[in-house]
Amino acid sequence: MGRISIPDQNRQIEDVQEILDFLKPFGIWYEKWDVEGRIGPDASSEEILAAYQPEIDRLKQAGGYVTADVINVTPETPGLDVMMEKFSKEHTHSEDEVRFTVKGSGVFHIHPDNGPVFAVQVESGDLINVPSGTKHWFDLCSDRTIRCIRLFLDPAGWAPHYVEDNVDHKYDPVCWGPNYLAGQGGDANDSAVKL
Repeated sequence: MGRISIPDQNRQIEDVQEILDFLKPFGIWYEKWDVEGRIGPDASSEEILAAYQPEIDRLKQAGGYVTADVINVTPETPGLDVMMEKFSKEHTHSEDEVRFTVKGSGVFHIHPDNGPVFAVQVESGDLINVPSGTKHWFDLCSDRTIRCIRLFLDPAGWAPHYVEDNVDHKYDPVCWGPNYLAGQGGDANDSAVKL
């Protein structure tokens, strides 16, 4: 289940409705989709896309997205360190970043113009969007594994546009367990991978 941490306020949000209410003013939406029983642990990218075709079609219609794919990241992914270095620095995109997490976990740090920096941990079953132009960065959790459906407006995908005076270095990339409260996590914390 997704969680939000607001480090500068020493606050965490875990309730789904509270998450939705918190994200809405920033134009970010969050949904929880079923994963267990819908796809097998070794499902191919094609099987994943087919299993979620109704949801993908709904999002394409609502957001004007034209293509969807599946990204599979593991510790064995060639060039993983270089790839993650691109996304663990504060940046924006010229289109929405839409992700449905099928497997694994990671943390999106969001730096909105109209609020505090906050972290959204995504896990299997979580759908999130980061709206176009929103400052953010992403880190994997310590197992360095994530598998996601991605949706794009441009079939060629997008590139990061790095932010001057970035703040990503001021925030620890941390994945947390259900009992974690920023600054009080103890052993429930899981250091994320920041390169």
